[in-house]
Amino acid sequence: MANHKSALKRARQNVVRRMRNKAVRTRVKNVTKEIRQAAAEGGDTAAEKLNRAKSTIDKAARKGVIHKRTASRKISRLTRMVKSAAS
Repeated sequence: MANHKSALKRARQNVVRRMRNKAVRTRVKNVTKEIRQAAAEGGDTAAEKLNRAKSTIDKAARKGVIHKRTASRKISRLTRMVKSAAS
């Protein structure tokens, strides 16, 4: 364990940030999962959920939890899947 005052503070900050990042990553996974299920079932719900997913993924990228290109790739794949399921 850390001994210096600054190292102890850094360890505390890391714990808080790790938990926050974990929550954001989990949110992205859950939204992705919802879209996959909606696309499999069919209907217009997938298109509606896609907008919410885009927002969630972009927010994660802005916060630095995931890389912006990773976010772009996820959005692109989800959009492609929803469009193919609709047709």
